[in-house]
Amino acid sequence: MLSEKLKNHNIILASGSPRRQQFLKDLGLKFEIRLKSIKEEYPNRLTHFEISNYLAELKALAYKPELKPNDILITSDTIVWHNNKALGKPYDAAEAFSILKALSNSAHEVISSICVTSTSFQKTLFDVTKVTFKTLTDAEINYYINTYKPFDKAGAYGIQEWIGQIAVTKIEGSYFNVMGLPVHLLYKTLNDLIEA
Repeated sequence: MLSEKLKNHNIILASGSPRRQQFLKDLGLKFEIRLKSIKEEYPNRLTHFEISNYLAELKALAYKPELKPNDILITSDTIVWHNNKALGKPYDAAEAFSILKALSNSAHEVISSICVTSTSFQKTLFDVTKVTFKTLTDAEINYYINTYKPFDKAGAYGIQEWIGQIAVTKIEGSYFNVMGLPVHLLYKTLNDLIEA
């Protein structure tokens, strides 16, 4: 379906995330992966979805000069928002522990932004999913960190892993958004882009 509509376009995914790559495969898309090292910093004044939108657009900026007319670039960013604070990827086990301890027995928001860019078009969208965790014991937190090493994940966890199975008591919104990509928004945006 979508792959047929996009057959004359070259889809570029600027992400090393295996989950995001799998989502594009599941949509039946042919794509190439391009990776650049980008310093993920944002102005302190930004809050909530402004942060993930800014970072998704910042990533796109690095690739924009090399885009050809038939290229469609997809960049993305995910943050966890808890107690009016953005939680990114933990630096080490101690920080991962402190993040998961904070998320224990409370609700947080997972915000994922996508930026779809071509030589003549750019659109940034975001989705918010509310996730509630049960009370986690220190032993559970340590087991998860030692076994799964969630240092590449915003909020120090992956919902598709063991911790998602044992800790999540409620989810309001898109599950795939929590995994790092609001697939339904990407699908609609790519369709709209082709039909525009």
